[in-house]
Amino acid sequence: MLKRFWLLFAQACTLCVAALFVVATLRPDLLSRYAGRTGPVVLTQESPAVAPPASPSLHALAAAARKATPAVVNIYTVKDVRPRNSLLDDNAFRQAFPDLAERLPQRKQNSLGSGVIVSPDGYVLTSNHVVAGADDIQLVLADGRVLKARITGTDPESDLAVLKADAAGLPSITFGSLEHVEVGDPVLAIGNAYGFGHTVTSGIVSALGRTSLGINRYEDFIQTDAPINPGNSGGALVDANGSLIGVNSAIYSQSGGSMGIGFAIPVSLARTVLEQIIQNGEVTRGWLGVEPQDLTADVARALALERVDGVLIRSVQRGGPADSAGIAPRDVVVEIAGKPTRDTPTLLARIAELKPGSTVKLVVVRANAPVDVDVTIGKRPKVQ
Repeated sequence: MLKRFWLLFAQACTLCVAALFVVATLRPDLLSRYAGRTGPVVLTQESPAVAPPASPSLHALAAAARKATPAVVNIYTVKDVRPRNSLLDDNAFRQAFPDLAERLPQRKQNSLGSGVIVSPDGYVLTSNHVVAGADDIQLVLADGRVLKARITGTDPESDLAVLKADAAGLPSITFGSLEHVEVGDPVLAIGNAYGFGHTVTSGIVSALGRTSLGINRYEDFIQTDAPINPGNSGGALVDANGSLIGVNSAIYSQSGGSMGIGFAIPVSLARTVLEQIIQNGEVTRGWLGVEPQDLTADVARALALERVDGVLIRSVQRGGPADSAGIAPRDVVVEIAGKPTRDTPTLLARIAELKPGSTVKLVVVRANAPVDVDVTIGKRPKVQ
């Protein structure tokens, strides 16, 4: 009896295994219904090809705007200007009537711009051209408060200025780091566009390190396609975390409106200028006393130079630091304090960041041979 039972059990198992083999071979989809869902979920989470939904990034930008907007102010300025008179352009007329210009009636000129609150006690960073020559400056906060402000210091060569309002407990911006900014990163431009007040536009970082634009003496612009319009100057360019990465400065436009090419002063430069103005009332930069020129292939060939990297010295100011150190016209500066100088903007930036009174080594190419020159850095004269 037991032997017969085992025989039936063995035959039943054989039939089940055979049936399972047939189903697995011909209809595997029938088995997948009972296999559970753990595998597919894991594969979906690990697959980089599956894009995340769009809503989180939109929420992130909205959160960035909520964080940064309270620290951005609308700036309204008033200054007295005298109407232009063609007679005043004549030297003989001005000599005959030297006091006439002072007696001409003045008129009020209004302008607008933006600024960024950088500390709770009322320091505001903005563009120099927004407040230059202003007799009255008013700040309008996002909550509607109106504060009077005065100029603490300006730096025309970087087009930055620092204002001070007599207030406390103001919302202030969070400073970001340019080291983490890449081309393609989303950004927001916040400012007083056309006087509408606290306008937020979005875009991406289009380029980094833009120079040779002829806008400022020291240029290292962030380019963005976030719409920047008149009134945005001095406002904030923030990243997706709402942290400041630039100060809106200029636009490229043939019509006066945004064409998708805007420029912002990077936070690294803005912070350096801000700290120097607050601490010293002015910005101190190094100075060599040279007139530089980019070294092109044509110039190198004309001067019989074997290399085209570096910056050509066209002239040297007599009695300046470079002249005292023995640097001469036609020298090519290839390195300052261990850092390469590829072009004129880089050379100017390298010199500006040096401390006046310090001695640094310059590597110049003279007669196609490298020469080390020790230079005592001077203090750059103020711009007249």
